[in-house]
Formats: sequence, C-alpha cells, structure tokens
Amino acid sequence: MQTEELADLLKKSALAGAEQHLNKHLLPKLMSKAAAYRFYGRTNVDRWIAESLIKPEGKLLDRELLAKTANASNRITYLPVSER
Repeated sequence: MQTEELADLLKKSALAGAEQHLNKHLLPKLMSKAAAYRFYGRTNVDRWIAESLIKPEGKLLDRELLAKTANASNRITYLPVSER
C-alpha cells in the first residue's frame, strides 16, 4: 500500500468517525423543513417528500433519513416518468 493510499484511507475513516459522533451525540435528531431546504435544496426535499422517500413529522424531518436519501439519490428520479 502506497503512502498516499494510506493517508487517504486514514482521512476517510477520521471523517466518517467524526460524522458518526456528531450524528449520534451533538446534532438533534430532527431538522426543520427550512433548514433541510437550505442544506439539500428546496426542489430535492420537495421531490423526496412527493416520492415518499421521507415523511415529515409536522414541519420537522428526520436528519439521518435526509442524509441517507441525499446519498442514495440518483439521476433516474429526476426524469419525468415518460422519459424513464
């Protein structure tokens, strides 16, 4: 394993560990719709809600589910049904 590969691997694992710690201990479980719009974009959040990928709890959204949906989002869901 090359030095660059090892450095990249350590960097990725440190970032993943920090993100996991923040999600579990410091960040609230729910995010307001307004904050989700700012972070992920209004059209994305509205599309995910319309496609029932996320379900709002009043005006709040599950932060972890938003992150998973954003990471799994792909181009096929952007296309109209007639073009899929």
